[in-house]
Amino acid sequence: MDQIDFEELNKIAISQPLIKHIYTADPSAHVFEGKIYIYPSHDIEAGIAFNDNGDHFGMEDYHVISMDNPNGVAVDNGLALHVNDVPWAERQMWAPDAATKNGKFYLYFPAKKADGIFQIGVAISDSAVGPFVAEPEPITGSYSIDPAVFCDDDGSYYMYFGGIWGGQMQSYRENKYDAEYQEPMANEKALNPKIAKLSSDMKSFAETVKEIEILDENGNSLLAGDNERRFFEASWMHKFNGKYYFSYSTGDTHFICYAIGDNPYGPFLYQGRILNPVVGWTSHHSICEFENKWYLFYHDSSLSKGITHLRSIKVAEIKYDAYGKIQTLDPYNKKASRF
Repeated sequence: MDQIDFEELNKIAISQPLIKHIYTADPSAHVFEGKIYIYPSHDIEAGIAFNDNGDHFGMEDYHVISMDNPNGVAVDNGLALHVNDVPWAERQMWAPDAATKNGKFYLYFPAKKADGIFQIGVAISDSAVGPFVAEPEPITGSYSIDPAVFCDDDGSYYMYFGGIWGGQMQSYRENKYDAEYQEPMANEKALNPKIAKLSSDMKSFAETVKEIEILDENGNSLLAGDNERRFFEASWMHKFNGKYYFSYSTGDTHFICYAIGDNPYGPFLYQGRILNPVVGWTSHHSICEFENKWYLFYHDSSLSKGITHLRSIKVAEIKYDAYGKIQTLDPYNKKASRF
């Protein structure tokens, strides 16, 4: 990253880090009771060398960030949950999400068990900022990473999840793990994200995990070699004008893309890019509405001067055209601004 002048880059960035005293990433933003709550990863220097499995992302805990509005001060509400307080988890508290129901708040998070396999757990609190108390076991039937929980208009909750490479989704077929499984060949159908409806108690799946399809302009499944469009990780769902917008990261090509469907299960037709590549290897986001405007929460590694596993969350407004397409953001474009 020596070739990047970060002082100059920050001058043309469309947004600055919301929090600077700690490193934060993978922001899952929600509006609860009129206030913005962000559930990010908490990046630390774990002293582990970079590899494609993401072992250098050695996060141990979660902090919840709150804001009165997107232009307001971001407040770190302190420790919300630590891996030592999760009976089943051993390490790598990766990208979380949260939901609320009947006055309770639910934090969903992936972590590795002692056997090195990711599962997804849930922790519960009476407060949006925690502290959260983890359930003693992970959610039965869960696997991989990046849970994203969406509440539909009828009050049904759905979890989207999955990620390849370090996220281990390539090691599953029909929801069963086998370490011998590999990624598909380039001309084969890409691995797709997963979905399961949540039970009424928000602590388990109400159905067998299903796969959702992302289709190209001809209605065909995206191929594994189409790495500028195919799903890699970082699921998110939001609804706009009655349509379901499924967004995600392409991973090794570093785009945030989206696809649109008519119901929570899809299929979803690929539409385009929401965010062009940021500084740092990963890209991970969320989208939420606040006072009739829409915002993209994302991260980059500019504060750490390009260290991939030390990231900082940011926010920028997104806009739709007359046809419901999201206008692509360039994260370093002086003509744009945070709002």
